[in-house]
Amino acid sequence: MRLLCLFSFLFTMFAVTLSAADVATMHPDTLQTSTCLALKKDKGVKNFIIPAVFISYGALAQTAKPLQQLDTNIDYEVRKHFKRRSFDNYLQYVPVAAVYGLDLSGIKAKHNFRDRTFVVITSHIIMGSSVQIIKMASGVERPDGSNRHSFPSGHTATAFTGAHILFKEYREVSPWIGIAGYAGATTVGAMRMLNRKHWLSDVVAGAGMGILSAEISYMLLPVFHRIIGVEETKTNLAIAPVIGNRQYGLGLAYVF
Repeated sequence: MRLLCLFSFLFTMFAVTLSAADVATMHPDTLQTSTCLALKKDKGVKNFIIPAVFISYGALAQTAKPLQQLDTNIDYEVRKHFKRRSFDNYLQYVPVAAVYGLDLSGIKAKHNFRDRTFVVITSHIIMGSSVQIIKMASGVERPDGSNRHSFPSGHTATAFTGAHILFKEYREVSPWIGIAGYAGATTVGAMRMLNRKHWLSDVVAGAGMGILSAEISYMLLPVFHRIIGVEETKTNLAIAPVIGNRQYGLGLAYVF
């Protein structure tokens, strides 16, 4: 039952449904008064490919024996050769801190302080709530046996949320800024395994959830602009709540 709940939430929350007909046939007034949130077209579904692959890997590893064995083998090697370190508790916040720090140092970000703050807050709300819901639903035991909140890795999700925002804000300045952010986030994920707090599958899924949360927040930015009267935007993506039998999440419909 927990695995069923996990897969239902993952595919409800994160699967992008390419259904132009369902949205395109709606009258504009209906779209405005419905529970859907309309978003501006960004770069298409390719933004979702990497996080979808990462999240799918993590979900599949909960039932696929070869992937479970890989998790176990890595943890076995960690127990033999590594001692625990705690700097991952702090390193997870470095990428998002750099989103503001670089701008203050004179390296201008793509968006202003207001928009960056909206993206940062929104992405962390999406990421944090999603991670906690899935942790409670999956009940996967940590490698060290401390509790059953292993899947997915919240530290890794936090780090990759900040790293992906850093990449999107400064990629026009230098791609190395984003690469440094991803390197730091990857280090956090590695440390979570070395500290025996997470399996490899937890870390991979956490990375995907962090990236996806940031992408969704950038797609919500035009809606935020419209609410505060900054600009009118054309709608290409709709988000609507999905409620079923013991299943809760968000449905996404992209028009292209």
